Amino acid sequence: MKIKEVIVVEGHHDSNVLKQYFDCETIETNGLSLTAETIELIKDAKRRCGVIIFTDPDHPGEKIRQKINAEVEGCKNAYIEKNKAKTPKKVGVEHAGRQDLEEALAHCFTYVEEIKPCFTMDDMLLLGLQGNDDSAKRREWLGSVYHLGKPNAKTLLKRFNLLQISVQEVREQLEKGGFA
Repeated sequence: MKIKEVIVVEGHHDSNVLKQYFDCETIETNGLSLTAETIELIKDAKRRCGVIIFTDPDHPGEKIRQKINAEVEGCKNAYIEKNKAKTPKKVGVEHAGRQDLEEALAHCFTYVEEIKPCFTMDDMLLLGLQGNDDSAKRREWLGSVYHLGKPNAKTLLKRFNLLQISVQEVREQLEKGGFA
């Protein structure tokens, strides 16, 4: 499978796994050591053919993703669930299987640049996405449905607004998941 965009990953192990399964080019951030030169390389790749940010489903991966999205507008984002990208001791894109990687890349998206808030913290509370005993489970389930990773309440709220996902749509998804 040929991937047109350049995929931004954290390290060479991630690159090796992706190149094993896909015809693709990658840019490595070397973990949190994201330099100004690497940002410029990502900007150039974005102009030439597009970029998919595909960092690990952990805190450092999220920090890298946030930094790149803040500095390079219009990047696509691919997420993989933590349980699909881990070994007993490590978490990372490099540990995922081909099918899970294909699914994550098939569901990548671009954040909208002008955000019109369609979701509020009050909506999060009303839908039980914060403040309930099962809130984390609800957020994890929605993260899986929308391919957003496993976000905390504040991050999920931000992603819902960035993707312009409506309260009604989330309510329907929660009902489908048995969280009515």
